[in-house]
Amino acid sequence: MRCPFCQTHDTRVIDSRLASDGDMVRRRRECTACGERFTTFEGAELLLPRVIKNDGIREPFDERKLRTGMQRSLEKRAVPTEAVEQAINRIKKQLMASGERELPSRVIGVLVMAELKELDQVAYVRFASVYRSFQDVSAFREVIEGLEQRPPESSSNDEE
Repeated sequence: MRCPFCQTHDTRVIDSRLASDGDMVRRRRECTACGERFTTFEGAELLLPRVIKNDGIREPFDERKLRTGMQRSLEKRAVPTEAVEQAINRIKKQLMASGERELPSRVIGVLVMAELKELDQVAYVRFASVYRSFQDVSAFREVIEGLEQRPPESSSNDEE
């Protein structure tokens, strides 16, 4: 590792710790030439697959588009930013874990819908209406009825 102060290639690691929920390693380094200390972060370089759009065009995965789409659906909804970031990270991990070099955009859409369904049902319906190109009110009704038929999370009557 090159020293950012004197550009010498000879540095030594003083301390290593896990960072970013164990996805990265934080290393404290010291230059053997000038004695300056600095921090580096090391993480696995995993490539996200290319996206095959509906019209057949292939483009690199763009996290900004994913975030923008989710935020647009969650607009004026009381969902913490941290929860949205965790959902985006889960989607990215699933895409990387697929091992595919290219994926259809609809796969990403399905992953986004699954995350939004857990985060906020209104945002889920908003996203689904655009993603599935609802043509009439009956399509909205079907999605909402599907949400209403969903089993309740956990009952608070377990204490009796």
